[in-house]
Amino acid sequence: MASVRVRRKAARMALSPNVSRQSMPPPDKPRSSRSRAGPFASMNQTEARIRDTPRARSQAALKRSGEEGKAEKKDSPLYKALKMQTMLSPINYGKRAAVKAKLASLDSFDHFPLLPAVRQSIFLQALPGLSDIQPTPIQRLAIPELLKEEPRKRRHAKKTDEEEYPYDQYLLAAETGSGKTLAYLLPVIDAVKRAEAREKEEDKAIEEQKAREREERMKNKSFDLEPEEPPMTNAARPRAIILVPTSELVSQVGAKLKELAHAVKYRSGAIAATFTPRRISNAILHPNGIDILVSTPHLLGSIAKTNPNILSRVTHLVLDEADSLMDKSFIPTTTEIISKVTPSLKKLILCSATIPRSLDNQLRKRYPDIKRLTTPNLHAIPRRVQLGVVDIDKEPYRGNRDLACADVIWSIGKAGERSDQTETWGPLNAYMDPKIKKIIVFVNERKEADDVANFLRTKGIDAVSLSRDTDSRKQEETLAEFTEVKLPPTAEEIMLQKKNARASKSIPFELPERKEPIRKLADTKVLVTTDIASRGIDTLAVKTVVLYHVPHTTIDFIHRLGRLGRMGKRGRGVVLVGKKDRKDVVREVREGMYRGQALI
Repeated sequence: MASVRVRRKAARMALSPNVSRQSMPPPDKPRSSRSRAGPFASMNQTEARIRDTPRARSQAALKRSGEEGKAEKKDSPLYKALKMQTMLSPINYGKRAAVKAKLASLDSFDHFPLLPAVRQSIFLQALPGLSDIQPTPIQRLAIPELLKEEPRKRRHAKKTDEEEYPYDQYLLAAETGSGKTLAYLLPVIDAVKRAEAREKEEDKAIEEQKAREREERMKNKSFDLEPEEPPMTNAARPRAIILVPTSELVSQVGAKLKELAHAVKYRSGAIAATFTPRRISNAILHPNGIDILVSTPHLLGSIAKTNPNILSRVTHLVLDEADSLMDKSFIPTTTEIISKVTPSLKKLILCSATIPRSLDNQLRKRYPDIKRLTTPNLHAIPRRVQLGVVDIDKEPYRGNRDLACADVIWSIGKAGERSDQTETWGPLNAYMDPKIKKIIVFVNERKEADDVANFLRTKGIDAVSLSRDTDSRKQEETLAEFTEVKLPPTAEEIMLQKKNARASKSIPFELPERKEPIRKLADTKVLVTTDIASRGIDTLAVKTVVLYHVPHTTIDFIHRLGRLGRMGKRGRGVVLVGKKDRKDVVREVREGMYRGQALI
């Protein structure tokens, strides 16, 4: 009975042993999860229960939103604002310093074993008007290597399926505006003239041998007449071919070859898809033959299908702007041309202002023995180019990019230009028109080029647009205004200008209808274009570049700002930055330019 009384349950009205304890936790102690239980536990909250750290999103949610892997990149110390920098192949500064020390001893073209006529053409045609001419770093590196006639020693292929090439391979990589075109043209022209002299001696010996054989046959068979074989013509059989990606570069390189041909006698031709069929046939099928041909890969590949002999005598093949010619759009045609010229090819020369990782991987795979000739300032924008930033979200633009662009051009057009007589290329100032200011505006989209040019014209600015949709003849005329160096007028031209001025005074003045804006920006010309004019175009007359959009990649930054600072000339770039643009990208580019460092 006693044990039963002990085990009996407590009555409902009995007090709990914990009655003396506080029913509410102290304020400094967090509430337990049990106190929040119940369907109505959250109705009388006086504070918002917000977690200190947000809940991590699942991998499925990150994958659906397309943000998978971005958080790790941003948190990583290796992440850079210029994420597209990874497209460029890095060059270590130790190698750059070694190349700089190597170039210190070469300070004249007389150190190179060029033919006298080729060396004379540099002073008369390539760089006229300059008294003190020194080779640029890429010319000091490339010309001695390309002039070597003996083949370089190659390592033996480790794999049996690895292809061995019987010709030498070179990669010329230097910053924009550093004279890469002249660096490969001079050795190619020198090789063509030496081959021509050797062929003349061989042809003379062959003719003498044939004459002796003909005399012997006539003695033995005085009455038998054998038909003579017609001599093989050199028409449409060039010795050297230069491939470029655009028709604009075809015209530019072809014009430079014609200038050099005045001092060095050789035959050159330039063909592009935008040329007329008669112009193409006249350039290739010249009865006296052709020595150097400039073309685009697709046009040359189509001609080679119907006329394979056009590639039968090529000893030097140059791929200018190799980063474009070795990308996905050109590489099938380019590799086909290289394979067809392999039996006679002696030197393959690749030339580029940037080395993307895609090009670097292609070269390591296809040409492991390629000789890389890179300058110390590769992938760097010249320090003599200044970069300014305009925030279009601030007053008075309020996000209007067109208005900001027009205001920048008006400010540049009205501002006084500082004299450039102290620059290293001073004698060329006599050939430049100091009154006309040339400005290039780069846009990212082709359709926006015409719209921006039309808006600038409504603001009184002389602007023209240039894109792939522009007529080929108009393209040449437009680029000529921004690329050609204006020579001083002759006495006849001065007399004609005075005569036209007197004739215009005699014409009665009539007030024309007002169809244009009242205010006009005088002595300023603007070219609105896409990347069609950013690669290889020698814009020596341009002093200002306006980046209407922030470029997508570092490569675009290098090529667009590379239209400035050519031949030691100063220049300035202005980039328009909006709310949706990558300001960190622009900041890193400016810092790299200020330090004089390569962007990678």
